Formats: sequence, C-alpha cells, structure tokens
Amino acid sequence: MILILGIAAGWLSGVIRSRITGTPYRVPEFSKIWLVLIAVFPQLLIFQIPYTAGWFSDTAAAAVLVISQLLLLVFIWFNRDKVGMCILGLGLILNLLVITLNGGLMPIASETAAALYPDVPSSTWEIGSRPGRSKNILLQPEDTRLALLSDSILLPEWFLWTRALSPGDLFIVLGVFWLLAVEKSAKPALPEIIPEYCEK
Repeated sequence: MILILGIAAGWLSGVIRSRITGTPYRVPEFSKIWLVLIAVFPQLLIFQIPYTAGWFSDTAAAAVLVISQLLLLVFIWFNRDKVGMCILGLGLILNLLVITLNGGLMPIASETAAALYPDVPSSTWEIGSRPGRSKNILLQPEDTRLALLSDSILLPEWFLWTRALSPGDLFIVLGVFWLLAVEKSAKPALPEIIPEYCEK
C-alpha cells in the first residue's frame, strides 16, 4: 500500500530532521485513537482477509466502507489542531464524497482495471460489478459522479503495491507524511519533564 510508503517516508524524514536540529523525535499524540481501531478492523475483515471477505455481500461492504470513513473523520475532528490531520481529513472527505455518490464503493474505469491486470480477459471487467473483494466498483467515467475523484491515477508498472489511486489517496498520504515528518508533539517527552520537576 502506498500508505505504508507514506508512513515509512514520514518517519524517516522526521528522524533525519530531529538529528539535524538536535531535538528528540516524537510522534504526535492523538485523542480518541480507539476510533481508528473500530473503523479499520471491519475493513480488514471485508477487504484484506480472504477467509472472512466472502462472508459479506457487496451491499454490506459498501455500508461498512462509508461508516468506517465517517468514523475516521470523527477521529480527525478530535485531532483537528494538527496540520497533518487537516490534510488527511481533506483526502478522506474527497474519497467519501465520490464513494457515497457512487453507491458506497470507489469507482474505477474498466480501462484502468484492464491496465492493472493485463493478463485478465476483458470480459471479466463487467460494468457495475465489484472486482474480487476490492473496495472498487467498475463504472465508465461518463457514468461516474465526480469521476475526477475516483481511482483514476495510474502509477507506473514497476510500482509494487496499489497502482490505482484517487486524488483523495494522495492527500491522505501527504497528511500522514506531514504528521510524522513535520508535526510536533504537544507534550514534552518524559526525560525532558524530569529535570524541570526536580529543579522545583
């Protein structure tokens, strides 16, 4: 997933930045982190784990995807004091908008799907269907509401992970990168608190 690359790049950049400035590296503190767990766990069951994915219908998958996005937005609202969270939230809103307007799943054009899987017969890409157990639904651009916000960005073939992205995905990755690379924790680390306390 490109999100993993965003996390890795953000963490590495944050560590390098802390070394250059001579300040300790700290991951920002978040409020209501349990909302993320509640939002992400059902997505893992439906979209990531083959054994459990078959338990859910396309309608249930669409409903869970929308609800989980809403829960993540609630989490972002509680942490909106961070610039990275605002960027991430913008990406989620863009994704949620196009998903909601197109039946609860992320639209992807059959041409894009065919480019992702050139060895799969073209007859496989039936308009209106959900490819495998993915979050996508196959729609033609002219039949897609807000098609520009769909999974229309195709990465090069050498990219190892998800190659079809939406503009919202890019903002999400940028937000995560900003949180780990630039954002600072509101509270000092424990070793910095102790000397101040002892002086009193």
